[in-house]
Amino acid sequence: MNAQDICYASVVTLAQWMRQKTVSPSEVVQAFLDRIEKYNPVLNAYCTVASVQALQAARDAEQKIMKGGDLPPLLGVPVAIKDLVLTKGIRTTFGSHIYADFIPDHDSAIVSRLKAAGAIILGKTNTPEFGYTGITDNLLFGRTNNPWDLTRTSGGSSGGSAVAVAAGLAPAAQGNDGGGSIRIPASCCGVYGLKPSFGRIPFDSARTSFSASVPFLHEGFLTHSVEDAALLLTSTQGPHSRDPFSVPISRESYCPVERMDMSMVRIAHCPDLDFFPLDPEVKKAADRAIQSLARLGAQVELVSLGFTNYQAEVSNPFVGMWTANLGAHYSELLSTWETKMTKGLVVSIKAGHTMSSMEYKQLERARSQAYRKVEAILANYDLLVTPTLAVTAFPHAPGPTEIDGLPIDPYTGWMLTPLFNLTGHPAASINCGYSKQGLPIGLQLIGPRYREDIVLQISKQYQEATPEHFLRPDLEN
Repeated sequence: MNAQDICYASVVTLAQWMRQKTVSPSEVVQAFLDRIEKYNPVLNAYCTVASVQALQAARDAEQKIMKGGDLPPLLGVPVAIKDLVLTKGIRTTFGSHIYADFIPDHDSAIVSRLKAAGAIILGKTNTPEFGYTGITDNLLFGRTNNPWDLTRTSGGSSGGSAVAVAAGLAPAAQGNDGGGSIRIPASCCGVYGLKPSFGRIPFDSARTSFSASVPFLHEGFLTHSVEDAALLLTSTQGPHSRDPFSVPISRESYCPVERMDMSMVRIAHCPDLDFFPLDPEVKKAADRAIQSLARLGAQVELVSLGFTNYQAEVSNPFVGMWTANLGAHYSELLSTWETKMTKGLVVSIKAGHTMSSMEYKQLERARSQAYRKVEAILANYDLLVTPTLAVTAFPHAPGPTEIDGLPIDPYTGWMLTPLFNLTGHPAASINCGYSKQGLPIGLQLIGPRYREDIVLQISKQYQEATPEHFLRPDLEN
């Protein structure tokens, strides 16, 4: 078995191979470390590689395998962790000069659960400073490059995690999502990105125990296969004392992903969320994906969510909540660190700092209406489907200023993702084709609250029916 076979194997396959002693955890970890050494200098997916800790964990896993008995489901499987999440003994910088040398003394909840399930932490993946935006670039480590085209964005804020998976530098990577930060890079890099319902996986990486709700911040994963995401979700779900919003387990296991009778599935298709201009290639790929779902037996209907002023009803409340959160928790850093902080982040912090409590609370009116509109659709349908992004990965910059001849906000006007952080619904991005330039295009699947099983089941059947959409980037040319 060669190293490339290992580095592009699924999580489920790697776990089976190691149980069967086809390959050892040390061989698996070393294969990934070698590939990271070769390609990370160009991609910049990882900002910290924990090679010593990973190899020691691999040796420990080998001893457990040799002893036999009941083995944890992820034993020996390497996983990458986003640099916004605490990792005991491994540098965690939040993409900021302020924490350039910070080494936590404990793991976040999701990391401790991954370790308990047997996973091995390969290192930390790059993110924008404090995860504040949808591209991955910071003043400490620089930008992360898209493996399909190095001159283009990886998306963000889990851009390093998406690139690590797409390029075979990790079989899976943790991400978190406060406005699309799992789904955006999944779409840009052609991998599967799962954002479970708010609270399904405990989130204890926010500045306070309660700030993860404004907007909803979700833990999740980027993987090659839907089955891998289901296994990782199963291994990390459930309530935790550090997250007051974490919810009880309602389904013991999501893995293996069950097959469903697609003839009983009703899908609502809203290609533009009542607002977004779409790149023609994105629209064409999403339309083809809808046709594929219909061929699988699903009943697909074109719908409107009922937004008449999306900017006022969704975009402004979302941006307002984000800036209020940033202003409340990061303003004190400006007096000492402003010159070493990302300019866009500083602007957002200052905007949030001047917002009154009345202005902030008034945002909840629009948020409530947005929530009700999504709930009204999902009361009658099993799934809501849209493109993930209005464009493919764009050249390194804030974003496009127009789409199909229409002007847009370069920072948020290409993301169809933030609405579902106002509402907390489970959502995934799955690859649904490629542009003429060979850039991946993502399809967003949104399910009813706490019905990750529906999102996973339909994702898997789509993935199995369209293997041509799941290719590997060519890193040699």
